[in-house]
Amino acid sequence: MSGGALPAPDGRLRCPWGLSTEDYLAYHDTEWGRPVHGDDALFERLCLEAFQSGLSWLTILRRRETFRTAFAGFRIAAVAKFTDADRERLLADPGIIRNRAKVDATLANAKVLADWPAGELDELIWSYAPDPAGRPAPRELGDVPAVTPESTALAKELKKRSIRFVGPTTAYALMQACGLVDDHLADCVARGGDAPAG
Repeated sequence: MSGGALPAPDGRLRCPWGLSTEDYLAYHDTEWGRPVHGDDALFERLCLEAFQSGLSWLTILRRRETFRTAFAGFRIAAVAKFTDADRERLLADPGIIRNRAKVDATLANAKVLADWPAGELDELIWSYAPDPAGRPAPRELGDVPAVTPESTALAKELKKRSIRFVGPTTAYALMQACGLVDDHLADCVARGGDAPAG
């Protein structure tokens, strides 16, 4: 299979990974690579990328609403107040990924972030967005990196600030998902944030 953009059922070219399921196609076309701002919104993406580690993103995507319910909509202030009883509830919830280390990291990260001034998480993450002019559009999937100097630096800074379970690969997945970089392939209809119509 080519690593370049492929035609979707509507005939327009998309990144190959976005064509395997309807869930992926919708996510690819309307969310992935679009700018995300706001501390709570970025906390959600940070948590979900950590839960995805070692798994398929589709597994997380299909459970996202259950995750949102279980984690109080990923509102930092609310999750920071979770108790030991909440932790046990989460570890018994079959609708999420019941990984103890990932659950504990989410709860610990919320407690850390609850002490940050409003807007600081957003500002910190976006300060690592690379200059798009220095990034040629990838032609094939093989041109898309898994880690970059910026994602390594972001992961290091988050770790320094006591944020857990965010390595350079997870940080780069966050950067891709939240629009800090546009890794849609050069021929993909969604590159540049253009929403495919219809």
